[in-house]
Amino acid sequence: MLTLEQLAELLDKNRAAASARVKEFSIGGKNFAFNARPAVMGVVNLSPDSWYRESVCLSADQAVERGKILGAQGADIVDVGAESTLAHAARLDDAAQNSKLLPVIRGLRAAGVLVSVETYQPAVTRACLEAGANVLNLTGGEHGPEIYRLVAAHDAAVIICYVQGGNVRAVGDFDFGADTTAMMREHFAREIEAAQKNGVEKILLDPGLGFYYRNLQDSAVRVRHQMATFLNTFRLRTLGFPVCHALPHAFEYFGDEVRCAEPFFAVLAALGKTDLFRTHEVPRIRAVLKTLEVF
Repeated sequence: MLTLEQLAELLDKNRAAASARVKEFSIGGKNFAFNARPAVMGVVNLSPDSWYRESVCLSADQAVERGKILGAQGADIVDVGAESTLAHAARLDDAAQNSKLLPVIRGLRAAGVLVSVETYQPAVTRACLEAGANVLNLTGGEHGPEIYRLVAAHDAAVIICYVQGGNVRAVGDFDFGADTTAMMREHFAREIEAAQKNGVEKILLDPGLGFYYRNLQDSAVRVRHQMATFLNTFRLRTLGFPVCHALPHAFEYFGDEVRCAEPFFAVLAALGKTDLFRTHEVPRIRAVLKTLEVF
């Protein structure tokens, strides 16, 4: 059971990190004041393999409409992905990803919606940025320098995901190490240096809590890891860049109430000073953040 005493101990051990401030920047002409107000990213899944049914859109028109609705509900950015990260999900080549993604990106940008695209392939990255994507949600590190140069050339932002493997579809067992947050911090420091060396300045960091490592299929192990990472987020902010979290589901515990899981985890993420909340449940997360602001 998470206790107030545990929270106090975490803060006492890392008190200097709690006051860290992060870089603020504009994306697509919109300013993000992360130190004053966290932002929300809605989700549109173009893969039929995605299990969160409310976010799945099987046509470009349906996806654009959902993205517009998410924007009206309070999403600052809409994240679009063509390939599910589930272990059993079908893989799509570059052409298949682009055929799904590009009409949606163009439609959302025409409607004034800021768009993030989730991929780890250079050819897909190039096509999506040329179509108007504002953010690259980078779920792999195999082509880092090439992809960073593409991001910089289009004055886009990049979300650097923590992936133990070449990409999100090529992970095995998760190595927790002696201090998982410290391991993440070292990884992100190297990637920040590489991104900046290749001209990228608009950077967000994502600990990758939604990825399907084999030894995180045990629900207690996975949720404990997720909760600890949320609460330790402020330690990653000492790198000087905002942190993005994809809110998970813990369906083993929430069952039929699984749509309440992301709002629950949003509270922990907010306590850890998360800057960008990636969620399938935009209105619920907006309500959680608005309520926390009252205190």
